[in-house]
Amino acid sequence: MRIIKSTLKWLFFAFLALNVLTLLSGNKFIYKALYYNFVNIDDFKIFENRSIPKSQNPKPWVISSTVYNQKPLSATLLNTLTGLNTVAFLVIKNDSIMNENYWDGYSDTSFSNSFSMAKSAVSLMIGAAIKDGYIKSLNQPVADFLPEFKSGEKAKITLKNLLQMSSGLNFDEGSSYTNPFSIIVSDIMVAYYDDKLYNTVASKEATEKPGIYFDYKSGDTQLLAFILMKATGKKLSDYFYEKIWNNIGAEQQALWSLDKADGYEKAFCCLNSNARDFARLGKLYLNNGYANGIQVIDTAFIEASKTASNLINRRDTTQKADFYGYQLWMMPNY
Repeated sequence: MRIIKSTLKWLFFAFLALNVLTLLSGNKFIYKALYYNFVNIDDFKIFENRSIPKSQNPKPWVISSTVYNQKPLSATLLNTLTGLNTVAFLVIKNDSIMNENYWDGYSDTSFSNSFSMAKSAVSLMIGAAIKDGYIKSLNQPVADFLPEFKSGEKAKITLKNLLQMSSGLNFDEGSSYTNPFSIIVSDIMVAYYDDKLYNTVASKEATEKPGIYFDYKSGDTQLLAFILMKATGKKLSDYFYEKIWNNIGAEQQALWSLDKADGYEKAFCCLNSNARDFARLGKLYLNNGYANGIQVIDTAFIEASKTASNLINRRDTTQKADFYGYQLWMMPNY
């Protein structure tokens, strides 16, 4: 009984301390983070969203008339997919769907959070903005677009540094994946749950020289989104629809989660769509920037996107980042 009472007492004081800390800091997002705990593919339901219409000229995938779902998935693959809580599995070859499976009530029209795949969508928009003339080159300093970067070490950061995750900014993401106690107050959790997205990323300081270390930080992606909005004068979702979603022939509408009502898109994560339409983004890379006969992104930008930066890996300085290009993961050993 004494042990139970002691435990309850410490839980009470911990809860009280958390509330005092939250109220004093003004970080009310902590309540939301604790309530929802781990992020989820259905988190669009708890956020405000901006709607992205389906394409004006949708291009349905061809369903293979000979092999569609004719070959059952192996037990090994099924166990892997089950272990990963997979809700959609789609195989496309030569523009035809060969195999398609859904679980847990999901379907070919169900929304699902892209998480960091949205980063590649942001990169594609940077390529489109260069093609459109909104951005001169990747060597432009971030300061050309965001006033918080006009002085000090931050003035040295370029768009290419952001694309290659080498800004040198002190956006805290890495510790949240290794320390369960820091995740609640890490920058990535603030960006995900709080409603002050611009201040969260624009206020970060440069603690390392840019262009030296690859250090995966979602804040770099979010800054690219703000640059796109400043350069084009358009909401991120609107420019995404205009340059990407409409041109690739998306069959369904998408949702991009916001930090608050009529706020900013969480560009580092929260583009919500379905497996079939997400696959069209991969096809755009595969076809070197072409979609349905239209060159949406210059081929040179696509090629550069798929080229490893080979910068020093901040988490293991004995290795180079041969696995990352412009907001795009690669598999160098396959």
